[in-house]
Amino acid sequence: MAHLQSELTQNPLEKIWVPWMNSRLSRRRGSSVPQFTNSPTMIVMVGLPARGKTYISKKLTRYLNWIGVPTKVFNVGQYRREAVQSYKSFEFFRPDNEEAMKIRKACALAALKDVATYFSQEQGQVAVFDATNTTRERREVILSFAKENGYKVFFVESVCDDPEIIAENIKQVKLSSPDYIGCDKEEAVKDFLKRIECYKVTYVPLDDDKDRHLSYIKIFNVGSRYLVNHIQDHIQSRIVYYLMNIHVTPRTIYLCRHGESELNLLGRIGGDSGLSPRGNKFAAALGKYIRSQCILDLKIWTSHMKRTIQTAEGIGVAYEQWKALNEIDAGVCEEMTYEEIQDNFPEEFALRDQDKYRYRYPKGESYEDLVHRLEPVIMELERQENVLVICHQAVMRCLLAYFLDKSAGELPYLKCPLHTVLKLTPVAYGCKVESVFLNVEAVNTHRDRPVSDEADHSHTPPYRHNRVQPMASPTPTKAPCLQELDLAELSLQNVSLDRDDEDALLTVPEHI
Repeated sequence: MAHLQSELTQNPLEKIWVPWMNSRLSRRRGSSVPQFTNSPTMIVMVGLPARGKTYISKKLTRYLNWIGVPTKVFNVGQYRREAVQSYKSFEFFRPDNEEAMKIRKACALAALKDVATYFSQEQGQVAVFDATNTTRERREVILSFAKENGYKVFFVESVCDDPEIIAENIKQVKLSSPDYIGCDKEEAVKDFLKRIECYKVTYVPLDDDKDRHLSYIKIFNVGSRYLVNHIQDHIQSRIVYYLMNIHVTPRTIYLCRHGESELNLLGRIGGDSGLSPRGNKFAAALGKYIRSQCILDLKIWTSHMKRTIQTAEGIGVAYEQWKALNEIDAGVCEEMTYEEIQDNFPEEFALRDQDKYRYRYPKGESYEDLVHRLEPVIMELERQENVLVICHQAVMRCLLAYFLDKSAGELPYLKCPLHTVLKLTPVAYGCKVESVFLNVEAVNTHRDRPVSDEADHSHTPPYRHNRVQPMASPTPTKAPCLQELDLAELSLQNVSLDRDDEDALLTVPEHI
């Protein structure tokens, strides 16, 4: 183990180049400057198998990326599966299996080295180290590695002794693991239970006395009780707040926009107009659909804007108004058509096309602003069970991006058509989506991403970020593909300031 510690700590902090410490961030009006933590954070999972560690890891990573904190999961089990191509049995996890122990330690070493690479070369801020980490020895190795490299460490221990919860987790998640592909289900369950027993032999939980100097949260039986110790900073406090609000109770979240509005018909953005005749038909159809679902204790949320309130009135039950659900503020462009914006503010129109997520309307908001405004809504959605949210196009895109783990580049272009309900059902590590069109026609308000300008590549955008802020959780692999982070995308889009009106308006939907 001393040798392993030496290998893990051979790169001291002074040898690691941290790009964001010296980079010069490009600035312009309308784009926020990303804020960084003063040092990267490792979230270290602790707990026996089938205690929901990977579920917590993925969900927490999705949340942190959504609020703009670049985060990635490093799942040591995946490293083990790459090192050992075929899984045979629980015998591999016996603490007295010396050959297997060497492989498992080497996998942990490889994962920790990749954490260092992620922080030093890929501008990550938070790494989730997803493994059992059930021994004090392994946790000391991680702490030593973090100390040498200047990282903060926050432990998340999942403790569960409820056999029903454990059995359900094995059934829902573990039986579909690559370890058990093609195996008889009963045999797989038996093998996995024996694997758990192998870990129990050496499991040493975090100790309230011996580990009182560490930062951690203990989660008992998927949220029935919590123990929090020594929170160091803002990031850790947000992590704790989030983890204390999530639950695994089966539920359904319904998302839809208001009915078609009078300004929708005219192609005008924003404003606070009422529903069109077809919008009123949708409100009635929505009420009929919701009643047909026979949803127990359904809560309905709207914005403070007239068109969502009128839509909710068609359902005929109590609803709650959230100002945070108001549509994105278009500032000086409120109630203008895209054609009018191009005529009056062509530079603004082009700048927004260059980076729709971070562009802020003059005296208005950006999608990035909207995400931060909606964070309390997401937190409350996680706390609640069955909820119908009647909102607006930009707002629905932000909420949908959270549940579907979409990137900042994808978010502003998610399709959220009028008069369509999205039924979201959380499952295992993701979310099942069902789209329900309620058979009431409506105008199209979706504007596609600007098309590639293949005729002339000489025009490059006047503004490019030198830092990528991915929203979607990176795939937990050793080497994430940079193309996934939209690095090259800006230079390929028809977003130059000197484009003509026809090109600028090419993707604008038809309206009256």
